[in-house]
Amino acid sequence: MGVIGSVTGNIEGLKKNHLKALERLGSKRVPREMIIAPEMARTICQLSTELNRQIGLLIHRSGKVEMVIVGSFSGIMIPQLSSIRASGGRLRGVRLVHTHLAGEDISDEDLMDLLFLRLDLLSVIKITNDGLPDKMYSVHLLPTPVAGQNWNFLEPVHPASQTDSFEVLVSALEAEFTKAHSVRDVDQGRDRAILISVSTEPRHRAEEEMNELIELAKTDEVEVLEIVLQRRQKINPRLILGRGKLAEIMIRALQLDANLLIFNQELNPSQIRSITDFTDLRVIDRTQLILDIFAHRAMSREGKLQVEMAQLKYMLPRLSSRDDALSRLTGGIGARGPGETKLEIDRRRINDRLARLSQDLKTVSKERYRRRTQRRKKDLPVISLVGYTNAGKSTLLNTLTNSDIIAEDKLFATLDPTSRRLRFPTEMEVIITDTVGFIRNLPADLLQAFMATLEELQEADLLVHVIDISNPNHHDHIQVVERLLRELDLGDIPVLKVFNKMDRVENPEEIRIEAEREGVVISALDASTLKPFLIQAERLIGKVIHDQGPKRR
Repeated sequence: MGVIGSVTGNIEGLKKNHLKALERLGSKRVPREMIIAPEMARTICQLSTELNRQIGLLIHRSGKVEMVIVGSFSGIMIPQLSSIRASGGRLRGVRLVHTHLAGEDISDEDLMDLLFLRLDLLSVIKITNDGLPDKMYSVHLLPTPVAGQNWNFLEPVHPASQTDSFEVLVSALEAEFTKAHSVRDVDQGRDRAILISVSTEPRHRAEEEMNELIELAKTDEVEVLEIVLQRRQKINPRLILGRGKLAEIMIRALQLDANLLIFNQELNPSQIRSITDFTDLRVIDRTQLILDIFAHRAMSREGKLQVEMAQLKYMLPRLSSRDDALSRLTGGIGARGPGETKLEIDRRRINDRLARLSQDLKTVSKERYRRRTQRRKKDLPVISLVGYTNAGKSTLLNTLTNSDIIAEDKLFATLDPTSRRLRFPTEMEVIITDTVGFIRNLPADLLQAFMATLEELQEADLLVHVIDISNPNHHDHIQVVERLLRELDLGDIPVLKVFNKMDRVENPEEIRIEAEREGVVISALDASTLKPFLIQAERLIGKVIHDQGPKRR
């Protein structure tokens, strides 16, 4: 394997004259109206016959030959096309023309290359017994399926008898692809995604998880174009889903002008690389999406430090194992020889940064401890609001304390903890604290990074578990929160369940009877509904003070 000029592929054992002939091919240009110039078709057929290998040309719309690919008798291997235009239009902007030595038709492998690489066109030239071009067979993608087919085969034609203009054809195709959706939206930075979930869970659970992924995407200002939910007995360890399903998704990505695939499952590094290689689209998983939301919403220095640490911990094992510059030097005397590869330098820099962030967070934790100590000197009990994300914790704090903390109908609207004083009707004063919301399968690195913030919960005299009772999955959300509280060793702190958003519930009386068996029912937007909460919270705080006094450190 190697590369000489614009010649790539299986060139081992080629003679000098063949290499020169291939290099000359790479320097030629094709008239814009032709798929391939007749003399170039003749040359690749002659070379294919002499070498007994397939020869392929990747040709840009401008007519420039981007690559000359040398394959085997039965096929060619297309290298990474990262250096070739892949944006500004639905199609990549290059076409592939290659020879078939045994008279084969366009194969399934050819169609997959056409699809996954978003080629303008794929053409196969069959070769006569005397090494000359026979007919050329071409296929292109369709903006919308016709009779269930996502591609269209052109009439075979001899390379010397091309009459239809390729330039006109590809311009019309690009126009059709971009008709419904403007590419400009993508180029302006608004992500347009297809959401994918491959689950072994029962259908209702898989649908719940997909609905949550949709909410996460909307929270991150991602436009959701389509959702793909597939249930399988066993998940493909390499691609998560089957190659055929991935091909369908790629077609929809082209038709919808998607630039991003978001998987609900956490992808390991090899899965991300495999899917990216197949699709040529950006691929992220649920964890990356949550980390991005946190990165956008962290406002305090502490929050930003915590998010950066979680992102770096996620990124570290996912650094590409490929290093295209294996002999880069760090420079200077004593660093002679191969030195560190770029990958090693990247890893070292990330580890150095993680060490620094860890130290900074320890400093922040000490500052937070000092603030807690000062607060404790005033003997004020502490109530901490906990719950699933978007349950209404910030709204409740605002209504209770007449505050104006940001409270949005989005997941993770609150990242940075906020504390306010609350005076009960009996004049008892407490500190009430809002905290980051929990979510199913919260990334472990994120939970660890936010440990300094979650230490606040250790100081609470009472945990108020806010539950969105209008959410049909609220029973699952309760279990998620309770499990995380146990993992944080908070099981000994009294908990008051507060069922919120009663104003959004159908059959409110029936729901109220059920909820009041476990806690109190409120609407955080309506202060008049908060009296049962205040009575219960004050009673529980009073009991804590009577039994042991407010917690001290």
